[in-house]
Amino acid sequence: MSERNVLELDRVTKTYGSQPPVHALRGVSFTVRSGELVSIVGPSGSGKSTLLHILGTLDRPSEGTVRIDGEDVAALTDRRLAALRARSIGFVFQQFFLSEHTTVLENVADGLLYGGAGRTERRERAAEALVRVGLGDRADFRPGKLSGGQRQRVAIARAVVGRPAIVLADEPTGNLDSRTGAAIIELLHELNAGGATIIMITHDGGLAAQTPRRLQVLDGRIVADSAARSMEGV
Repeated sequence: MSERNVLELDRVTKTYGSQPPVHALRGVSFTVRSGELVSIVGPSGSGKSTLLHILGTLDRPSEGTVRIDGEDVAALTDRRLAALRARSIGFVFQQFFLSEHTTVLENVADGLLYGGAGRTERRERAAEALVRVGLGDRADFRPGKLSGGQRQRVAIARAVVGRPAIVLADEPTGNLDSRTGAAIIELLHELNAGGATIIMITHDGGLAAQTPRRLQVLDGRIVADSAARSMEGV
């Protein structure tokens, strides 16, 4: 596994309002290396959603440092931050967010719209990504013709097509039955084995237990990191 850090958080806090302030994150620090598969697990209200927004550069911290693929987020203008997000982060959400009026291939190719690739290259890379997720034979279908599990595979293909430094998966099995959800988790493991760095946000401790590294969030703090325990045993 590469030792390159693709994500670094150092004493990150996020506070909303002032009367009284709401402390959503309280001094969060951790590092993710290239090629890791990490779950961030915690109950509702623990700070997971706020942390997801920070990791995805959709929100900025009140204090502390966030580095994505070596870039200090605080030093970037909104335009450069959007470019970093498009280049370095792939998103997978439980709602899929697919366009019903375009084909599966076009949905995936849209993940490259802001990367500067031409139409032919976008379509070729989208076709390759669909093969990776087991949907090479569904490229010309529209999302409405697919099952929930297949739609999530399309969303995952769109997230990885740009070969981002990090794939953020927010409750990726939340809208799926248990059998289909298990297949999606297996796919994430396969993509990780192929080199993808994946961070999965979940409230499900059972799903988190299936990942090599687990970060537990409670009251805006990281209260457990399985990697830290592993290091103690070395």
